[in-house]
Amino acid sequence: MYITIAMVCAYLIGSFPSAYIVGRLGKGVDIRDIGSRNMGAMNVFYKVGFWPGMLVLALDIGKGAAAIALARWLGVPLAAELAAGAVVLLGHSFPVFLKFRGGKGGATLIGVFIYVMPWGIPFYLGIFLLGLLLTRYATLSYGLAFLCFPFLAWLWYHSAELVIFSVCIILLLLLRYVPRLKEMRGSGGSWRHVLMRKSFKDRL
Repeated sequence: MYITIAMVCAYLIGSFPSAYIVGRLGKGVDIRDIGSRNMGAMNVFYKVGFWPGMLVLALDIGKGAAAIALARWLGVPLAAELAAGAVVLLGHSFPVFLKFRGGKGGATLIGVFIYVMPWGIPFYLGIFLLGLLLTRYATLSYGLAFLCFPFLAWLWYHSAELVIFSVCIILLLLLRYVPRLKEMRGSGGSWRHVLMRKSFKDRL
């Protein structure tokens, strides 16, 4: 019963449409119809504003952390706790409140890892900042930074379950970005422009 409660709550938590609400309240827009059309913090940063974007980032990270925290409080096994982490991403990507049209889930995954592998967060932030400095492309930088977690699960946490979970969940996240990368390749003219931006405000 507790596992079922954890899964249902994780999905509902993930379904909370923070970017949509902030977009509506901030500029009266549906964030899914402008910019990259992704219901996430980065699209809010670009199309609504810096502080609204920060708010969405905090809320989406909080969704991932809250789902794992609730599962842990309920005392479910580790496998069920990790499943709750996957389900909260599912809720973010396919929210029941918005006819199952949501975002990618990058910020929500950060919240999951904050609870599941907290010692990985400094490594994640370091790689993200280095990538941002080199490419000036925030989405690519935070996506690549996730790749540190499978190695930390193996070398630091010595957990086969965490290795499998982190590899699978990161692959699923990255695959969701493939259509967007193809779209940017078409508008940017070259992969170099897609991956190496002229400035932090440069967006395809």
